Amino acid sequence: MIFDIIKKRRSVFPVQYNSQPIAKEDIARVLEAANWAPNHKCTEPWRFKVLQGEAKTRLGTFLSKKYEELDPRPKAMKIKKLQENPQRAAAIIAICMQRDPKESLPEWEEIAAVSMAVQNMWLLCTEMGIGSYWSSPGLITYMNEFFDLEEGEKCLGFFYMGNFDGDLGEGKREPIENKTDWITE
Repeated sequence: MIFDIIKKRRSVFPVQYNSQPIAKEDIARVLEAANWAPNHKCTEPWRFKVLQGEAKTRLGTFLSKKYEELDPRPKAMKIKKLQENPQRAAAIIAICMQRDPKESLPEWEEIAAVSMAVQNMWLLCTEMGIGSYWSSPGLITYMNEFFDLEEGEKCLGFFYMGNFDGDLGEGKREPIENKTDWITE
C-alpha cells in the first residue's frame, strides 16, 4: 500500500488547482504527518507557517516586489506568476528549519529531517487526493523580511496545496539497477 502511494506521488502545480478549499482539519493532519519524520537526536527541526486567505495575497505581493527590487530587468511573466501562484493555492505552508542552537549535529542532517517531514506531508496529500508542490525559489533567502523567524530559523521553501481535477498520469524513473552498485567482497 505505501509503495503504491510513493509511486503515485506527483508534483501538482498551482496552475492545476481548482478553487475548492481544503479543510483546516486536513491541513492539520498533513502537518501531524510531518511531525513524525525521522530526525537525529530528536531535534525536530521542522517549523511551518500556514498561509491562507489574505496572507497568500501578501506573500505574492512580497515575492513579486522583492523580485522587482533585486532583478535589474524584471520579467512581467515572472512578476505575474509570483503574484498569482499563491492565489491559486488553497493553502501554502512555508517550510522552515530551526537550527539546533547547540549545533549538536551537522546542518545537513536537520535539512534532511525537514525534507523527510515534507515527504511525509506529500505522501499523505497523495493519499488524500490533495495536489501539492514544494517550491524553493531563490527569494526564500529573504523570507526573514516577511515572517518573524526565530534566531537560527530559515525558510527552505513553500509547500503549495490545492484540490485539482483530472488524472496526473504515471511517473517515470530509470531502473534502479542503473543507479545501484552491489558490493559483496
